[in-house]
Amino acid sequence: MLLLFPVLLLGTTAQNKPDLVRGEDLIEVPAISEGFGLHNLFQSNMVLQRDQPIRIWGWASPGAVVQVVFAGEGEQTTASGDRSWSVTFPAKSASSEPLELHARSGGKTIILENILIGDVWLLGGQSNMEHPLSRVEQGDLEIVSANFPEIRILTVPQQNGAVEKLGFPRLYEWHSFFNTHYRKGDWDVCEPEIVKELSAIGYVFARRLHMATGVPIGVVDISRGGTCLETWIPKSALEAVGTREVDAIIAEWDQKIADYDPQQNLAARIARYEKRVAEMKERGQSIPAGFKPPTEPDPSPAMNMNVPGNCYASIVRPIEGLAVKGAIWHQGYNNAMQAEGHIMYRQLFPVLIEAWRKSFNNPAMPFGIISLCTDGKPQTLDNYLEMMINEGMYIREVQYRTYLDLSAAGDENIGFASSYDFRRSWYHPGLKIPVGERIATWALATQYGFGGLKWKPPVVTGMESKDGALHLSFDVPVGVQGDGDFEGFAISGADRRFQPATAEPLVTGTDARGRNQTDLRVLVLSSPHVSEPIHFRYAWGRNPLGNVIRQHNASGQPLATQRSDDWRIFEVPVKFGDQADRNALNQARAANRLFDMERRLKDAAALIQQEGEKNAKAMNNWEAKY
Repeated sequence: MLLLFPVLLLGTTAQNKPDLVRGEDLIEVPAISEGFGLHNLFQSNMVLQRDQPIRIWGWASPGAVVQVVFAGEGEQTTASGDRSWSVTFPAKSASSEPLELHARSGGKTIILENILIGDVWLLGGQSNMEHPLSRVEQGDLEIVSANFPEIRILTVPQQNGAVEKLGFPRLYEWHSFFNTHYRKGDWDVCEPEIVKELSAIGYVFARRLHMATGVPIGVVDISRGGTCLETWIPKSALEAVGTREVDAIIAEWDQKIADYDPQQNLAARIARYEKRVAEMKERGQSIPAGFKPPTEPDPSPAMNMNVPGNCYASIVRPIEGLAVKGAIWHQGYNNAMQAEGHIMYRQLFPVLIEAWRKSFNNPAMPFGIISLCTDGKPQTLDNYLEMMINEGMYIREVQYRTYLDLSAAGDENIGFASSYDFRRSWYHPGLKIPVGERIATWALATQYGFGGLKWKPPVVTGMESKDGALHLSFDVPVGVQGDGDFEGFAISGADRRFQPATAEPLVTGTDARGRNQTDLRVLVLSSPHVSEPIHFRYAWGRNPLGNVIRQHNASGQPLATQRSDDWRIFEVPVKFGDQADRNALNQARAANRLFDMERRLKDAAALIQQEGEKNAKAMNNWEAKY
């Protein structure tokens, strides 16, 4: 290619040439430059995707000539009437050699330095993906050892609104949950001071990939806490789904936006303020100096981050077209707060995956799913049934079934990893490092040729009701995490009354010494409280019991949360109303709490009888002997 202008600029510096700007000089800049500029994706210290055409774009005066030189190759173009321009360079192999990019137009030159060629991964989801390394268990050790100059980090700012944005600013963004500012929009080299603010899962994922491959890795974090699945999908794609659930949530938000009147909103805010002041005066309380009447209305609902399509328009769309290797996804908490939110999740999750693949120009883009993490009181055998009334497990089930469906359809680039077994009661469980390791195992096995890594969970291939038990068949032999018996299964008959089940490998015979021979590809599920089981559930709790993994798998890929029935949450054990509202769920929870107590009393009575008979037999033997 023609080398356009390297000789003049290679010896120049920002100090002796006023119209030359180096990438590192840009500290806080707007999303779109007023004059000539690059999209803020393109900065010093970035990673560009290997083995794909390299497209560079930005803005300039209409009709202005733009010249770009990258790694000794040059391209030239003319800015269009809307000021946009782009050039494309041929694909390049991975390289740790720092490269420069020079862009020039209208007498202004921008120089970007220390650019590497490697793999770029997106980090998507909500706060459990966003959760920074500094706030997780063992994060401090990861931080002090995070000296990886060939890992690069970009966290995209969290813009708002349904209007599609073409770029993002570089700034310090206030995080209300953590009460601090985070630097957003800048590509940085991975080092301790930088990495402490990065997604813990994203950092561990990048670290493992880089350590195993030696390839430069870039991670682009676009996750945002408190967000629902539907906000991450283009509005046009949502409208094309056409289901009752999706149409209803779009209509609900459209109505909220239409009903919003800023003057009425401000008047209501002032009225609430005045009522509060009057109440304080009645109680003889002094009015704090900073307690002032509101002067502005609340933001329009149109700016709410969970309006369907908003996060796509404001966070994904600004980086659309960037060449990337793939994406990993960890989300579901807010959809689990919706009554039967899993129904819409099931309709929309494949739509999101398809939309993101389209946005990044790769219909086969690798997409790794991390299922919803734990939250709340741990499930035990004492509260087992009560803990089964929660929407979270239904979301996990949908995430797993989406993976199974796409995989069965021939998608070789869809991945899955459970996280429910890293049990913590807080909805931001601190065990993020092993979650990052687990999804990295999928990526290394499927995208980087490390075929010896076992990343797939065991898959149920068949179920048969036989001799008062359920026989579950698996595609691989199964074992338990740690020591002990198989845990986490429940079975039910036609009465829909689930009970915790004993799970044992199928006995196929005995060896020459009279020991049982077993088939670890089949588990036999039984309960003295279920005489004719027809369905099972596994790890069916928000913070569940469950320890089943692939046998002989050091990484412990667990059996995913799943069930064989299709009963709705408010229909177990009987139908409590016509919908999954709070009243119905409370009734279902109370009923299952009673069944837990009933089972425990029966088990206690059986144990007392058993021990009594054992003691009586021992006493008889003793008396006969003496």
